[in-house]
Amino acid sequence: MSVDLLVEKIKAKGNPSVAGIDPKIDYVPGFIKEKAYSEYGKNLRGASEAIWQFNKGLIDALYDVVPAVKPQSAFYEMYGLYGEEVLHRTIAYAKEKGLYVILDVKRNDIGTTAEAYSKAYLGKVEVDGELFDACPVDCITVNPFPGSDGVKPFIKDCVEYDKAIFTLAKMSNPSSGELQDLVTDDGSRIYEKIAKNINEWNEGTIGKSGYGAVGAVVGATYPEQAVTLRKLMPKSYFLVPGYGAQGGGAEGVKPCFNSDGLGAIVNSSRGIMCAYQKGDWKEEQFAEAARAEAIRMKDDLNSVL
Repeated sequence: MSVDLLVEKIKAKGNPSVAGIDPKIDYVPGFIKEKAYSEYGKNLRGASEAIWQFNKGLIDALYDVVPAVKPQSAFYEMYGLYGEEVLHRTIAYAKEKGLYVILDVKRNDIGTTAEAYSKAYLGKVEVDGELFDACPVDCITVNPFPGSDGVKPFIKDCVEYDKAIFTLAKMSNPSSGELQDLVTDDGSRIYEKIAKNINEWNEGTIGKSGYGAVGAVVGATYPEQAVTLRKLMPKSYFLVPGYGAQGGGAEGVKPCFNSDGLGAIVNSSRGIMCAYQKGDWKEEQFAEAARAEAIRMKDDLNSVL
């Protein structure tokens, strides 16, 4: 199972963290931007090529430290077709370097549209009898709002093509409680209802690691809720956003893990990508700074596990 591969990579590197590759042109060092603009113009293509060079430098610095990377598709889509091409280039390069790739797309709908989304990222696309991988990632994020008939196509492709999903449960942003914390008729919160569904969807997908293909997104900024969610989803891996830039620390993410130190992978995006903007780093040292921050985060997480 795909989640078994993730667990193997976490164990091999002794590191339960994932580097979010969510670049904006503002994050890219000036010397990289200037070179890209001179070759391709100060436009969407030039910005996309600058982002590619930035991404490549980050991956080269991180691939032996972190087990996984998590590109967020929105940060590429906003640069149009050039940005989306760079997203696919980034995914291919990360896979080449042996990294587990979680694509943060938060897709879903119902019926054939859900099936199409799933084929785009997890399954295969048929072209007159031939099957193709449109976007060969290991895992994606999924929105559970449409309910079971929207999620099941993704689960089917997870089983058939050895993939995994992380389903939104309790997000890290301050306003997540406006909907996710609402109390239902039986006294439980919406995020608890979602967790129970995830636990059911996960049945039949459990791998040798003891975890299944259907994981959950649980924010580092809500440790008390994480305690409840960990109990409700004992065999689901957690993707934990909110560490670092959003204020979540190592103690805050600890409830997302099981007693064996497994069960969760913690994301940091800006904290790693933009590490060179803090301290005495020069912009030419962006990759070194990212590596140093990734190692610091690894040590920080392991200190509480």
